[in-house]
Amino acid sequence: MNPDAQHLWRAPRWALAFLLACLGMLGPFSIDTYLPAFTGIAQSIGATPVQMQQTLSAYLFGFAVMNLFHGALSDSFGRRPVVLWGIAIFTLASAGCALSQHIGLLVFFRAVQGMSAGAGIVVSRAVIRDMFPPADAQRVMSQVTIYFGVAPAVAPMVGGFLFVNVGWHSIFWFLTFVGVVLWISNFRLLPETLHTTHKQPFNVRNLMRGYWELGSSPRFLMLALASGIPFNGMFLYVLSAPVFLGEHLHLSPGQFFWFFTLTISGIMGGAYVSGRLAGRIKPKHQIRHGFVIMIVVSLANLALNMLFPAQAWWALFPIAIFAFGWALMVPVVTLMVLDLVPERRGMASSFQACIGSLANGFVAGVISPLVMHSTVGLALASTLMMSIGVFSWLWVKPRVT
Repeated sequence: MNPDAQHLWRAPRWALAFLLACLGMLGPFSIDTYLPAFTGIAQSIGATPVQMQQTLSAYLFGFAVMNLFHGALSDSFGRRPVVLWGIAIFTLASAGCALSQHIGLLVFFRAVQGMSAGAGIVVSRAVIRDMFPPADAQRVMSQVTIYFGVAPAVAPMVGGFLFVNVGWHSIFWFLTFVGVVLWISNFRLLPETLHTTHKQPFNVRNLMRGYWELGSSPRFLMLALASGIPFNGMFLYVLSAPVFLGEHLHLSPGQFFWFFTLTISGIMGGAYVSGRLAGRIKPKHQIRHGFVIMIVVSLANLALNMLFPAQAWWALFPIAIFAFGWALMVPVVTLMVLDLVPERRGMASSFQACIGSLANGFVAGVISPLVMHSTVGLALASTLMMSIGVFSWLWVKPRVT
């Protein structure tokens, strides 16, 4: 923690949480906003479905790769410069997407978007731990999780509205506008939270040593898996929403909001309870409660889908309850990841985000297309991804304080 933290931010704590949450939302929001316009973009620029899929893969690949470096750079040059440069490049790339007239340019600018968007989520986590002691950091992380969890669900609705009413170019102009607002806000408000005595020397040998220490640490890897993989048990349904909601549950596009509303409510409720429990119960107990909720609801969801045809009146609730359990435990696990290497919190956040991003990309590109046409397949895949998180936590639990 920065010893001068109390002098760096004098506004209410929720205001800093909101600023950091907006940074964290930028990545997942820009992943999903343009998905409703896939077909329209393809027709407009003469792209095939496979080529359009490359625009998503390029973004996710760039996001995952650069997540390895955003935090490490912030450990050396400071949190503020990395955030400002990341937002600036994202804003220019968004404008490039809006102006693209053929698929090659769109793929390129989507890759640049992905490479820059991760700076917000990676650095914002490090800022929280720079500024607050453990219990307070958990409360702020929970507030950030509330906002962060909203992004993947709200983004398709915003993108669909813009596409239908203004056209696909407006989606990327909207992201450009978001980038401008975020840059101005952070330029004016975000303090430098990395204390000068905590800066790491910027050289290849030091970076490689840090990556090796993290990559060869079973405790770090298991904690990163415990926090990142279960998210995909819920994210899988978001990625598969058009098929899951339209074909399986027979909902019209105008009724899709029920799914997103319930899922968002679950995330917000879990994150709120997580913040309320901070300092009141042991972190390990809170993580256990979150995983127990996810285990029970995942098994119930799988059994129901195996026994009965999926119907909207019951099939949406298990996902919302799962989201509650995930949001209850993930702020605590994330702080444990950062505190494993307090001298390299930025790099730890980078590595954790990279693992999560690679998992998201694999689910989006491989798992979702394989299982989306079966409700049993979706429930089984969700349960298996949650199980990876459970086993990772059970392995690491006796080895963390």
